[in-house]
Amino acid sequence: MTITQLKYVLAVAEHQNFTKAAEHVFVTQPTLSMQIQKLEDELSILIFDRSKKPIELTDVGRKIVNQARNIVNESARMQDVVDQEKGFIGGEFKLGIIPTIMPTLLPMFLKNFTNKYPKVHLKIEELTTAEIISKLNDGHLDAAIAATPLNQEKIKERVLYFEPFVGYVPETHRLFSKKNWIDQI
Repeated sequence: MTITQLKYVLAVAEHQNFTKAAEHVFVTQPTLSMQIQKLEDELSILIFDRSKKPIELTDVGRKIVNQARNIVNESARMQDVVDQEKGFIGGEFKLGIIPTIMPTLLPMFLKNFTNKYPKVHLKIEELTTAEIISKLNDGHLDAAIAATPLNQEKIKERVLYFEPFVGYVPETHRLFSKKNWIDQI
């Protein structure tokens, strides 16, 4: 079993198609198929039900994909450990951010980040909270900035700031003279 084979399995699971998966990982479709077949033979199981269109995971295939995702993500972290030991911080960092705060929050830290970590290739995606959760769980994002709480067991949350909500009421409105008018809406 190799990390490459596990990456191929993840690509097929994501794209539900061997040809599209092969394009995604930059190999030919026969190469990808052969490597997945070798892995299935080694494990003596079928990861994919090839009789269905689109291709589906078998029950054991779902478990294999979950474990493969962890293994592939952790293997990528090995190079990070070595780089940090050498004092080098670089590589690709994928950040998801919700659209409502992107225009205001991003400019506050982007220049400092790129100055402090010039060798980090920052990839920023504007996503909904649901897309952020999905991509974090699938390992397609390294971190995200979203409205909390997300209530996701596998995602660690850190509060960056609290934003008060303010309501503006004109003098002519019946609630203008009320101190706690929000309770009366």
